Amino acid sequence: MTLLDYRYTSDASAPSIELKLYYCGYERCAPGHSWGPALKDHYKILYIHGGKGIYRTGDRIYELGEGQGFLLCPDVIASYRADDEDPWTYSWVAFNGLSAELYLRRAQLSPANPVFRCTDARSMDQCFLQVYEASKSKGSSDTRLLSALYGFLSMLIEEAQSHCPSAKPDNLRDLYVQKAVEFIQMNYSQPVAIADMADWIGLERKYLSKLFKSGTGMSPQDFLIHFRVSKACELMKNPALSIGEIAGSVGYKDQLLFSKMFRKVKGMPPSVYRRTSTT
Repeated sequence: MTLLDYRYTSDASAPSIELKLYYCGYERCAPGHSWGPALKDHYKILYIHGGKGIYRTGDRIYELGEGQGFLLCPDVIASYRADDEDPWTYSWVAFNGLSAELYLRRAQLSPANPVFRCTDARSMDQCFLQVYEASKSKGSSDTRLLSALYGFLSMLIEEAQSHCPSAKPDNLRDLYVQKAVEFIQMNYSQPVAIADMADWIGLERKYLSKLFKSGTGMSPQDFLIHFRVSKACELMKNPALSIGEIAGSVGYKDQLLFSKMFRKVKGMPPSVYRRTSTT
């Protein structure tokens, strides 16, 4: 008999730029229960508490069981199926955000490496319990959910580092990239120079730009633009703010430059985006 607990946790009014948990769930699958082939527009991690099944992505097939988990990536076709005789029981979290890929890289998870193993089942169960409890809270649920998601990702990162202690270059790169992201998060509303960011981290500017591009897929300047535009989209939900006030709040004194950058990211002027997203 299938036992399913599925919770949507997304709140349109809550901040959703750096990292946001969309939904979570738990299922004791029926024999042969399956999903896909299909794709999602966000990340989803499933962790197997017991039983076994098969996960397919691209031309690769993984036979997985208790203590293992797997990652679904945005826009990557995948499928999975519970075993006919010993179907798996799993929990999942679905999330996205500008920092999502960075944290997953630190956990050594990617489309090319989507499977992991957890050696501390009790702590993993506790992580999911915290997510479930946060999804039921009121008032501060978005804050509790974000805290629980960070805790879950932290555990994955620690597990990955314990399994591959020799992976120091990548870990060090990701640490520098994370510091650069934190610099942007703290200073996006002010004039931001990549040279200042590099000085704050303690690296040469060109070297930091190379590391950042390798870790995130975009240059620090492009990341800053996307981050500012995402913040602006959040502020547009407040009808009391003008476009000019929003531009100034995300670091653009020149409203025309703000409109140009916004159109570059969203494909439309901020005024048009505001009308279409609030109607």
